[in-house]
This record gives sequence, C-alpha cells and structure tokens, in this order.
Amino acid sequence: MEVIDFFIDFILHLDKHLVEIVNNYRVWTYLILFLIVFCETGLVITPFLPGDSLLFACGTIAATGALHIGLLMLILFIAAFGGDNTNYWIGNYIGPKAFSRNYRFLKKEYLLQTQAFYDKHGGKTVFLGRFMPFVRTFVPFVAGVGSMKYLRFVGFSFTGNLAWIGLFCLGGFLFGNIPAVKENFSIGIIGIIIVSLLPTVYGISKAYIEKRKLNAKK
Repeated sequence: MEVIDFFIDFILHLDKHLVEIVNNYRVWTYLILFLIVFCETGLVITPFLPGDSLLFACGTIAATGALHIGLLMLILFIAAFGGDNTNYWIGNYIGPKAFSRNYRFLKKEYLLQTQAFYDKHGGKTVFLGRFMPFVRTFVPFVAGVGSMKYLRFVGFSFTGNLAWIGLFCLGGFLFGNIPAVKENFSIGIIGIIIVSLLPTVYGISKAYIEKRKLNAKK
C-alpha cells in the first residue's frame, strides 16, 4: 500500500516532485525523464508509468526556466520514438516464434487476424494510440507481432510522437503556470488522465457492445 500511495502522490503532485528532482539532480534530470518516457513506451511491463501528465508537468517546469524547453522536447521525443521502435522489434522478434508453437491462447489465426488489422488500420492505430495511456505501450509491440510494414510504422510513430510531445509539453509550458491552473494542478492532472482514458474506454465499450450484438444474432 505504501508503494501505491507514493505512486499516487507522485502523479498528483508531479510539479512539486519534478522541482525536487531538478534541484537534486540538475542536468541529470533530462536522463531521468528520458528513462521514464522510454520505459513507459518501450517496455510492455511498465505501462503504469506517467506519460501525458508527466509531459505537461515537464512543460510547466520548463516555463520557470529550470529546464530548457527545446532540449527537453528533443530528449523526450527521442525517448518516446526510441521506445516505440524498441517495442516494435521486440514484438516482431517474439511474435512469430510464440505463435509457431501450439499454445492454447496463441493460435496462428490470431496472428493472421492481427496482421490483417494492422494492414488495414495500423497507421491510425499507431498515431492515435500514442495519446492513450496503457494502449500506447502495447500498440508498437502488437504492430511488431503483426509484422506491420516497418517504414509505415516508423512514419506514423514519428508523427504521433511529435504531436504527443508537442501538445503536452507546450501545453504545460504555455498554460501550466497560470495561477488558476497552478493552484489546482492536481485537479488538472486528474482531468488530463480522465480525458486521455476516454478513447480507450470508448473503444472497449464499443467492442463489447458489438460483440454482444453479434452473439445475439447467433
């Protein structure tokens, strides 16, 4: 429980914790932020790490002059884009081998369905998935498993990450230190998290309803 309480407190008070990190680690702060964003994007085991809220808080801190906004955005973009590519190639390497064996939940037909989906919707999924917490961690991995064409993946990953970093970092940089926002930072972070989760909730709900309708017709 203590770990969970610390994690929740860290997320809700990112601005204060980032100030502490900057004061304690100075230039090494860029490396710490790089590792957080890279792991959140590049490792399927760490989807719980902060993403949207972290970028917004970073922009807020940069507006005070504690971090250089240009350097910050470049480093975070490299981290996110590098994480995407790492995750893609892990999926690309593991996927075919996992589906080549007769595991109960890893049937060849699932792989073929995944490949067909990414052939048709892969670009949109890679781009929009970047703005969805948890989902963005798994999208590049599944794209690799489904053998989405790499050049196509890279193009949408590049533009998706560019838009993601720009939107949240510049949003924090321009609006994070407005008194009304600063005084209600925790509420703002909760709002960002809720809004970010809405597309995921909508997608899951839509898939559930469509499945119910399909089962009802049988």
